[in-house]
Amino acid sequence: MPIFDFHCEACGRTFELLMRTDPPACPHCGSSHVAKQVSAPHAPGRSKEILASARRQAAREGHFSHYARSEKPRV
Repeated sequence: MPIFDFHCEACGRTFELLMRTDPPACPHCGSSHVAKQVSAPHAPGRSKEILASARRQAAREGHFSHYARSEKPRV
């Protein structure tokens, strides 16, 4: 079940819920007058481990465009 953002028109609060077949009710005031909001997707994380892994894979495949000039191997 996907998670959606909702805005309660009665109390003005925004909340997230798993979308089921039933129309959701506000967990704060219990009102059924809620509007589904457009959620912004989260960008993937850019941790040092992810970058290091991507650079190792690029080096294995011969793609050095991901490296800074100082990081490129000298040929």
